[in-house]
Order: sequence, then C-alpha cells, then structure tokens
Amino acid sequence: MWRVDTVRLRQRVLLVAILASFVSFLDGTVVNVALPAIADELGGTGEERLSLQQWVVDGYLITLGALILLAGSLSDLYGRRRVLAIGLAGFGVASVLCALAPTGPVLVLARLLQGVAGALLVPSSLALIVGAFDGEAQGRAIGRWTAWTGTAMIVGPFVGGGLVDLVSWRWVFWINVPVIVVTLVLLRDIPGGAVTTGRRLDVPGAALAATGLAAAVYGLIEAQWLVLVLGVVLLGAFVMCERVVTDPMLPLRMFAARNFAWGNVATVAVYGALAFGGFVLSLFLQQVAGYSATEAGVAQLPATFAMLALSSRFGTLAGRYGPRWFMTLGPVVAGCGYLLMLTMDAGATYLTQVLPGLLVFGLGLSITVAPLTAAILGAVPSADAGIASATNNAVSRVAGLVTVALAGVIVGGVLDVASFHRALLVTALLLVAGGLVSLVGIRDPRGARGAAVREAA
Repeated sequence: MWRVDTVRLRQRVLLVAILASFVSFLDGTVVNVALPAIADELGGTGEERLSLQQWVVDGYLITLGALILLAGSLSDLYGRRRVLAIGLAGFGVASVLCALAPTGPVLVLARLLQGVAGALLVPSSLALIVGAFDGEAQGRAIGRWTAWTGTAMIVGPFVGGGLVDLVSWRWVFWINVPVIVVTLVLLRDIPGGAVTTGRRLDVPGAALAATGLAAAVYGLIEAQWLVLVLGVVLLGAFVMCERVVTDPMLPLRMFAARNFAWGNVATVAVYGALAFGGFVLSLFLQQVAGYSATEAGVAQLPATFAMLALSSRFGTLAGRYGPRWFMTLGPVVAGCGYLLMLTMDAGATYLTQVLPGLLVFGLGLSITVAPLTAAILGAVPSADAGIASATNNAVSRVAGLVTVALAGVIVGGVLDVASFHRALLVTALLLVAGGLVSLVGIRDPRGARGAAVREAA
C-alpha cells in the first residue's frame, strides 16, 4: 500500500510540476506568432512596431529573470507548494490583464506583472520533483519534465498561431486560465516541501538585480547607451552584494561545483539561441514569407514532436552514462539545423527549406535539454534544489531577453532575407558555442563513467 501511495504521489508531483512550468514556458513563446497581430492593433509603424514586439517578449522576461532567484529563496523559506500556489494565482490574474489590455503600454505592463508571477512557478515545481524522486528515477522524471516544458517553448507558436487566426491574439493569454485552475486543484494534496528556518530574504539583491536588468534591456532595445551602462553597473553591484550579504538569493558558493558553473555558462549560449532563433523565425515566416499565424506555428511542430519523443530517453541515458557528451553533441546538432535553414529565401518553401532544418534542430535540442538540467541540479545538494533551479532558469531567461533585445542590432531594424540569414548564423554560432563550453567544462560523475564501461563490456 505504501508503495502504491508513493507511486501515485510521485505521479501527481510530476504532473503538477509539468503543468505549472508548462504554462510559464508556454507564455514565453506563445506570443511570438501573435506579435504581428498585436502590432497591427496596438503598435505603430517601422521601428516603433519592432520596439513594441520586443517589449512584449522582453517585458515578461525582465521580471521573470530578475525575480526568479528571489523566488527560489522563497520556495526554500516558505515551502514549495505554498509559493507555487501563489504563483499560479498571480499568473492567472496577470494573464487576464494581458488579454484585456487596450493599448501597447498597458500590455507591456501586464506582461511585466505576468513575469513576476511566472518567476514563482519554475523553481518551486522543479524543486518538488527533486524532493520526490531520487537516483535514476529522478533522471527519468527530469527528462519527462524537460520534454513537456521544453515542448511548451516550441509548441507555443503553433498554439498561438491557431488562436490568432481563428479567434484573436488576446486568446493566447486567456488559455492560461483553465490550465492554472486544474493545476491548483491537483496541488492541494501534495506535501509542501521542506521549509528552511533562520534565513532572511535578500531584498537589496533583488532590487539590484531587477533594476539592473531593466536598465540594461531598456538600453539595448531603445539604444540608450548611458542607461545600458547604468544597468551593467547595477548588475556588477548585485554580484558584489551577493558576496557579502548573510543570506544571498544567489549563493555564489554553488558556482564552486564545476558542473553547476559550466552548465550555466552553456545555458547562456543555448537558451539565448533558442529565444532569439524562435523569435526571428516566427517573424520571418509571417512578415516576409507570407505564412499565416497558424501556418507559422504548424511549421515548427516537427521540433516539438522530436522533443516529446526523445527527451525522456536522452534524460535516462544521461543519468546512466553522464551528461557531458550529450551536452556537447546536442547543441552542435541543433546549430546544424539552423545552418540548414540558410537555404531559405523569401518564399520559404516548407518541405525543402524549412522542414529539414527544423527536424535536425529538434533532434539536437532533445539530446541537450534534459542532460543539461540534470547535470546542473545534480551538482548541488538536494537542499539547494530550489535556488539551483531558480538560478539556472534565471540564467536561461536573462540570456533569452538579452538576445531578443539585440534583435534590432542584429537584423538592422528591418527583417528581410539577408538580415534573417544573419540571425540564423548568430543562432547557430551560439548553439555550437554551448556545445564547446560543455565539452571543455562538464564532467561525468564517476559512477556514470563506470556504468558506461560496464555497459560497453
């Protein structure tokens, strides 16, 4: 009976973790194919239009990236279930505000609030998994979590495209509400997780991180270089603050673990590429190639199917043999997928110019994501699971918001075939860089190397 109850609890924990994280990841990408429709209704022309599109994406990522570290501390301090429930409720309210936004600035403000709530979701949900599973079962669970949450980043354009064409861009936010309600119902019977006593919130660190990121991204998008410099200075002050405060929201001691440190460096390159590549591809297919929003979303589904089919398997293999070679080869394969898209012209013929690259990209991403997550979380004690997950997710989101903020610089303010090819090269180079970083820095656990030798024998 205990065994049955434990299995059922683990299944519920995994389902809740997937749903909570899914909605957060989905909202990071579901708007991509809705951006032209949003700009048509709420935006201006030319550079004003691109600026609004960038802010709709980055407004969410700024507060998410700035506060996700603080959310990891909240998860450890007040219990993972409680923080997760608050985040879900707040995310639902912010989604409604996005759906009702009458102007561009109001929509950006609502996206900022949505990022605040979204920051509470990912570290708490992944920490629930780490607390409920161990050993090879934990690797499989993280692989399944990665498959579904990673898929959310790719299936977003498909879902968003269908809603834009069939109903309205506003429905890309309304769809969050029923998912959140179901997740809150499932969450009721799950234990709250460990609570750490005797610690305090790092308010100065949170303030420095939030203002520094906001200033840096504003400076990049609006080409306000003094503001950009101010943001960099504030972020430097944040790092210095974390070195001296008693309870830092970013414990720098975790970076003493080799796989944690190098895994986060790889995350910068890989997730920066994912955010930028998805952003530019969705815009190009619609604004240059003439795809409808639905067609642009459907076009990217092969990568989604690859993630669903293969991520769990690669997560299990990485748990058995170690993550190093998966994290090395996966990004390189994904980068080759983007290089294949260099054949794309203004017509973007799907079967010959779009599909091959997406299939290769999906394979590479499937090889990469679960081993990357497992390597980073496996490098720190389970007591630090919440803050470790928060740190890695903060790194991934910040990398994404910076690359999207640089979109205007990379494409030159106008998206055409030449600037799109430039963007593809940048995306591929970032992915390959992530693989090379993993080759140099990641090390397989001794037990994994021994298992690999025994398996080969």
